[in-house]
Amino acid sequence: SSRVLWTLAVTQFRLGFSRFNMGISRDSFHKRRASGGKKSIFRKARKHEMGRQPAMTKLGEKKVSEVRVRGGNIKFRALRLDAGNFAWGSESVTRKTRILDVVYNASNNELVRTKTIVKGAIVVIDGTPFRQWAEQHYGITLGKKKEAVEEPKIGQARAAKIAERAPLAKFDEAVQEQFNSGRLLARIASRPGQSGRADGYILEGKELEFYSKKMQKKKSTK
Repeated sequence: SSRVLWTLAVTQFRLGFSRFNMGISRDSFHKRRASGGKKSIFRKARKHEMGRQPAMTKLGEKKVSEVRVRGGNIKFRALRLDAGNFAWGSESVTRKTRILDVVYNASNNELVRTKTIVKGAIVVIDGTPFRQWAEQHYGITLGKKKEAVEEPKIGQARAAKIAERAPLAKFDEAVQEQFNSGRLLARIASRPGQSGRADGYILEGKELEFYSKKMQKKKSTK
């Protein structure tokens, strides 16, 4: 009986030890074949199959850590971010702006609750830099004007150029409506856990319509 107890104790210790040492792996040996058959594991894990803990980048004051990776390269693991470069595709303009909120994630609602910034997340950004650009480029004020502010004096040549561009200004109606609140919907296109940045693009057209419907449906089900 003592021998059996000793064997059980050793087995439990070994199992616990192996579990303690088990890392995150990106191999496919543990997965079954398409037919459902098990794959035989004929070798140990390799360094190139190693995985790491997810960054789970949160919305907050910027904090990025460096991770040394294979080949001596460096990855930038963003732990917190509050701004990024966002492109306005139809106008071919990019500006750095603040990320105000995370409002939708197709993969997991928990990532919205915890305000986690990942690739593909739908966020709300500050529209001020894009409004200022439209004023300078087209001479058009997008959104509601809060107060009557004196317009800066500009030269004749610049005024003529702005007047020439003004008829070309054709904005998406849904995007134009968002400028009234100063908050624009955008999609994250970069990978914050790899590049340490939260860059993306403003939603327009069919894509904006699609995500607006999704968010409206989510609100109605609550």
